[in-house]
Amino acid sequence: MENAPNKSLLEHNKGLLQSIDLYEYILETSVYPREPAPLKELRMATANHPWFFMSTAPDAAQLMGMLLKIVNAKKTIEIGVYTGYSLLLTALSIPDDGKVLAIDINRETYEIGLPIIRKAGVEHKIDFIESQAIPVLDKLLKNLSTKYPPYKALFPFCITILELQRVKLIFFFVFLFHQKENEGSFDFAFVDANKDDYMNYHERILKLVKVGGLIIYDNTLWGGTVARPEEAVSEDRRDSRRSIIEFNKSISTDHRLEISLAPWGDGMTICRRIC
Repeated sequence: MENAPNKSLLEHNKGLLQSIDLYEYILETSVYPREPAPLKELRMATANHPWFFMSTAPDAAQLMGMLLKIVNAKKTIEIGVYTGYSLLLTALSIPDDGKVLAIDINRETYEIGLPIIRKAGVEHKIDFIESQAIPVLDKLLKNLSTKYPPYKALFPFCITILELQRVKLIFFFVFLFHQKENEGSFDFAFVDANKDDYMNYHERILKLVKVGGLIIYDNTLWGGTVARPEEAVSEDRRDSRRSIIEFNKSISTDHRLEISLAPWGDGMTICRRIC
């Protein structure tokens, strides 16, 4: 099977089906035949990376692509990029003038997929920021640009500006650094990053996504460990397991959302903001 990953990859897949053969059947029957060529190329390029298991599961990505199109998403945000499979999917799914604000602490892994993103002709839709997510989200909520001009670029203006009245100086900096209102301006958000920060991300993203917009949180079943006793879970997964359990409990009673915890990939919580 040309599209299928090798057996070891299937054994490490994030899907929760108990049968590897059944999961392979789903991929071969309904996912791989419809997978765009750039996504297939990026999936194969990621397969040999030591952290290949961090990539978005292709069956989950297929659902995500459909949701992007259902809501006619144009302005989106992604927290956690890795090699860019879900990012490329988003860029392929939104209009040519759409934008994805992509945040990740590791540009090196993003650059694995960047040549494929460029070849697909969608790099112009992506604004990649190498950073922890929370500072960037806080800047957006303060309506500050995520890209400040360098100090030297401002120097030629300083002499002239200092001659202006105080009011004009204030208006200059408001114009220079501020963007249009960011709250409620995003159509779609995808979160696949530090699980311990999911609640911190949530409160910020909920303000950025518009009413009627969608937010997807990945890995919300954490390999099925959320339903196991803690002593049955390896120590290296316990802290994140606790964080996911707390997040799932909190979001289940969040009156600002409609939710569905779907068992695609490693669990995807799909949220629709209603107020």
